[in-house]
Amino acid sequence: MPRGVQSRIVRAVRSTVETLWGVDAPDVILNQTPRLELGELATPMCLGLAKTLRKPPRAIAEELAAALEIDGVRGIEVAGPGYINFHLDRGFVMETAIARLGGNDPDDAAKADAEAEVTGGKVIVEHTNINPNKAAHIGHLRNAAIGDSFVRVLRFTGRDVEVQNYIDNTGVQVADVIVGFLHLEQRTLAEVRELIRDSNGKFDYYCWDLYARASAFYQERDPDFALRAETLRAIEDGGNETAEMAEAVAMAIVACHLRTMDRIGVRYDVLPRESDILQLRFWDRAFTLLKEREAIFFEDRGPNAGCWVMRVRTGSGDEDKIIVRSNGTVTYVGKDIAYQLWKLGLLERDFHYRVFDRYADGRPVWVTDSVDGEAERPGFGNGRSVYNVIDVRQSYLQTVVQEGVRVLGYEREAERSVHFSYEMVALTPACAEQLGIVLDAEDRARPWIEVSGRKGQGVKADDLLDALEDKARAEVRVRNPDFTEAEQSDIARQVAVGALRYFLLRFTRTAVIAFDFDEALSFDGETGPYIQYAAVRANNILRKARQEGRGLDADRTAAFAAAGAPGELLAGDDELWDLVYAASRLDEVARQAADALEPATLAKFTFQLAQKFSLFYHRYRVISEDDERRRACLLVVVEFVRDTLVRALDLMGIAVPERM
Repeated sequence: MPRGVQSRIVRAVRSTVETLWGVDAPDVILNQTPRLELGELATPMCLGLAKTLRKPPRAIAEELAAALEIDGVRGIEVAGPGYINFHLDRGFVMETAIARLGGNDPDDAAKADAEAEVTGGKVIVEHTNINPNKAAHIGHLRNAAIGDSFVRVLRFTGRDVEVQNYIDNTGVQVADVIVGFLHLEQRTLAEVRELIRDSNGKFDYYCWDLYARASAFYQERDPDFALRAETLRAIEDGGNETAEMAEAVAMAIVACHLRTMDRIGVRYDVLPRESDILQLRFWDRAFTLLKEREAIFFEDRGPNAGCWVMRVRTGSGDEDKIIVRSNGTVTYVGKDIAYQLWKLGLLERDFHYRVFDRYADGRPVWVTDSVDGEAERPGFGNGRSVYNVIDVRQSYLQTVVQEGVRVLGYEREAERSVHFSYEMVALTPACAEQLGIVLDAEDRARPWIEVSGRKGQGVKADDLLDALEDKARAEVRVRNPDFTEAEQSDIARQVAVGALRYFLLRFTRTAVIAFDFDEALSFDGETGPYIQYAAVRANNILRKARQEGRGLDADRTAAFAAAGAPGELLAGDDELWDLVYAASRLDEVARQAADALEPATLAKFTFQLAQKFSLFYHRYRVISEDDERRRACLLVVVEFVRDTLVRALDLMGIAVPERM
């Protein structure tokens, strides 16, 4: 809804409660009513006031409603046991929409309220976090889509956001690939570097297969994983050829990952590397703090003998989590505690930084360094709050990280350390077979097919995107045979990304989703292409109106608004008002999505708005409307809805093609 109206209602209710009864109003919560005839908004606040004032809530509501006068609200009434319903001034909402189309926000008070609601300090969002040992897969795409959309929504609501993509370049997965190079393929560092140069940007594909072979190698020749432990130690120690090989392999794959994610519009500010956490002794500082606060203890007996352990409180009781192994290597969660402390500005340490790469628009992506860096660089870390976008299977480890912050005495910072969890992505059997995965009859009867990179059974993100683009191009070619091949390819890329990102966002993050080509790419139903097509239709109306000399320029829009035509039109047309009011709610919905950590809220809103516009498209004459004022108002509605659809899609990382 327009923030100005909402702000006015909240301020008016609070001040009137204080004037009437001399008490502070409880939180003024505004909810959508189930039907427009009841008004657009309602508050149950009087139910909470009943105990304080010792009056029936309906009596409180009646007295309060009689005393309220609010600009932008045309009617106030009491409903049920003590609800207050608000009927908005439709002309005001429309005039606000017209002003915003011109790039103006007429409500300075609303701006002030919005700024006041934005708490100070930076928000750090860490997402994607692909182990740099093989190509990205479809599960990584869900992480990136969720994380990137969350970042876009936070920035839309006025937050200062830093995007981090943590690079675990000293972990087990990288060690396994290095074991593959050293012991399966007997390659030297020089040979690996040559392979990287000659791989034509597909080095991540090569390592995908090598990683699966290394997993099989352990089972056959090294069941105790002695080579893995030896390699891990060499990588963590640094200063040797094994560590140099790991550095070369990991960063070559990171470059591949950045290209893959850029295909779907996902970008990062900084890439913190685990190796630098170790080399700059971030962990040593965190280790000292944990020992000083007696947050960890040395176990001298039992299965954890020789390890440093943290006792973690869980729902099922206390559990011991190894932080430092008996061989002296630090576990993933130990290094992540140090990293979390740095993100929150609690470690009294910082990295060196250098530019790792630049995107097509020249924007840099920075990477940490332990030796040297550039003098002029942004200030990274030191976030007021931190969101770690990591799948639900890592919930326990994220709990340990949060507990590591808490036991050091940083209670508030621990509360601001948020695990933004989500469920896995699988494939429908049909999609799996389309991507070349061999299934038997039992597999085809399953609701979804789970994939495994360790077994080499998975879907590379680039392969999925290529397949989506091919299918989208075929559909675009059928619908628009007059387009050039370049136009068809450009639209196909936008449709493919829109289909993928919307599919990954439309389900609640707690739902396991099974990706399906046909469902995602459909131009009908709850899909990205359906919403893109609605925005394209709106653009077509506006373009055709201009071509026929019946379009609106900014001055005429203002003139019709001043004449009151929008209010007159909407006052007697509930269906048209329903569309306008729905489009006016984007700011509110974006805040809901941010507060609830649920991008599906935004996806559902955008789809429903596209549905309403589709009904409008089929039921209303716009360009052929002879009444000039009515035509102008309808064009304003089209432009307002188009603008809202474009902004909402952008929050999900989805572009609107010129034509479809």
